[in-house]
Amino acid sequence: MVTRKQYTKEFKLDAISLVLDQGFTIAEAARSLEINANMLRRWIKEFQTGDDGQAFRGNGKLTPEQEEIRRLKSEVKQLRLEKQILKEAAVFFAKETK
Repeated sequence: MVTRKQYTKEFKLDAISLVLDQGFTIAEAARSLEINANMLRRWIKEFQTGDDGQAFRGNGKLTPEQEEIRRLKSEVKQLRLEKQILKEAAVFFAKETK
C-alpha cells in the first residue's frame, strides 16, 4: 500500500510564492518541485480563498467558528436526550396517578 506524501505548510507557501511572487508558471514551479501541477493549483486556490491566515491549517485544528459549531451540536444533542427522558418520565408518572 502506498502512503500519501504530506507536505508542510512552509513547503506549500514556498511553492505558492514561486508562482505568485517570483513569476514562475504553475507548470514550471511544479516541475522544479517534482509535484503535480494540479496539486499546486489547488494549493494556490486554497491560499487565495483562505481567510484569517487559516490556509493549510492541517487535520484536527479547527477554526474558532468550527469549534463553536461542534460544541453547540453536542449541546443540542444532550438537550434533546434530556427532553426525551422528561417526556417519558411524565408519561410514566401520569399512568401511576390513575
